[in-house]
Amino acid sequence: MEFTSANPSVVRSIRQRTLLDAWLRALDKQHALPAIGNYRPEYLADELADMMGFNVEGEGRDARFLITQEGWRLTATYGNEHIDADKRTDRYLDDAIGPARYARVVPSYRACVKRKRPTYSISMVRDADGKDVSYERLLLPFGSRDAVEQIVGSYKAISIEGGFKLNDLMGIRSKANPVSLVSAVIDLDFVRSPANQRTSPDVIELS
Repeated sequence: MEFTSANPSVVRSIRQRTLLDAWLRALDKQHALPAIGNYRPEYLADELADMMGFNVEGEGRDARFLITQEGWRLTATYGNEHIDADKRTDRYLDDAIGPARYARVVPSYRACVKRKRPTYSISMVRDADGKDVSYERLLLPFGSRDAVEQIVGSYKAISIEGGFKLNDLMGIRSKANPVSLVSAVIDLDFVRSPANQRTSPDVIELS
C-alpha cells in the first residue's frame, strides 16, 4: 500500500482535525514526537467512544500493537460485544481482529511507526444492508525522537445514505471487503512548504 504525503486538510472529519491539530501543537520545535502526557485535545471525553490506544512493541515489520483502550462504538464496529469488557484490552490488535482484517489495516500502523508521523486513511465498506459507509482512520504517534512508543487512533464511520448498521461493520464476521480510497501520511515538510502555505487556507503553520 502506497502512502502519499499530505497536509492536514486531507482529514475530512472536523473532530479528527481537532485531534490532529492538538498533536501538531504538542510537537516541540525540533519536531520530535510528542509525549502522550503532553497531548491535550479539546472534547477528548466526547471522542473516546471512537478511539483506541496502543503500546507499540517491537520494531519494523515485527512490531505489534497492544490495545490499551477501546471505545464502545469500536467494540460494536469490530463485533467484540461478546468479549467481557475487562478482556478487550491488553491483547494484540492482530489477535483481536483476525489475520485477514489485520492484513488490510496494518500498513497504516506500520507507516505511522516508520515515518513517525500521523497516518490517515479512508476505506469504503458496506453495512449488512448494503449501504456504503466511509470508514476514516487517523493514527497519531507518540514517544521519543528515536521510536514510536504509543499510538492513539480515531475511527469514524459515516454514510451519505443516512443511518447504517454499525455492528460488525469491520469485524471478523463481516463479509464486506473494504476498498481503500485514501492512504496518506501527514508530512511536516509538506505542511511547511511555502507553496502549500500559499495555496491551502487549512494548512497549519508550525513554529
